[in-house]
Amino acid sequence: MRRFLLFVLLITGTLGIGFTQQSTTTGAQARTGAKQSSSAERIWADLMEGNQRFISGKARAVEVVSLRQKLAAKQSPKVIVLACSDSRVSPELLFDKSLGDLFVVRSAGNVADAIGVGSIEYAVENLGSSVLVVLGHTGCGAVKAACWGDKMPTTNLQAIMDKIMPAVTRAKTHANPDEFTKAAIQENVRQSANDVIASSEVLQHSVHDGKLIVFEAVYDLNSGKVVPLKPMPGRNRH
Repeated sequence: MRRFLLFVLLITGTLGIGFTQQSTTTGAQARTGAKQSSSAERIWADLMEGNQRFISGKARAVEVVSLRQKLAAKQSPKVIVLACSDSRVSPELLFDKSLGDLFVVRSAGNVADAIGVGSIEYAVENLGSSVLVVLGHTGCGAVKAACWGDKMPTTNLQAIMDKIMPAVTRAKTHANPDEFTKAAIQENVRQSANDVIASSEVLQHSVHDGKLIVFEAVYDLNSGKVVPLKPMPGRNRH
């Protein structure tokens, strides 16, 4: 009987330790996630401050020579930007940043293929980047072409359209004709962000663990303003 009681005590004690460790781990993960989310919000706020300087034409002066030399051995950009290749949309300029601040991936329509996603993975895993900004822009030619629905003359151009078309299809379900292109551009930003995360287990784990926070925004060519997109009903921020 004594042996049986001793056995029960040992088992319940072990289980108690296990539950305590699990509870402690869960609590630590929650605190870490909250801290990283707060850090991401500060990084985003800094980007918005830089955008305001760009809008007003008051960009900060940077000593490029010394900065270039300092960065020659190592880079540690906090922010990844997936943006359109449009020549009027330069993330470093519109966020008033310099060498080493942004890890930029660009393509027509701000979409990412395997090479683009792999580049983002590299920044997260090897450079410590913790914020991904998916940035569309007003008047995007790639999205406009997708809205027109014409078949492209080459398979490479058609590959871009194929990435954008789901967003165009979604915009048709809720946008009136006057707002159709604008809605498609916004939907394409959301679609691109979703596609990037969905196509990478590395990024999925980083988002789940709170190591990577995704922001979605549209750059206005006329005003110079970067406008964050509000989460759609039923959709959560990554």
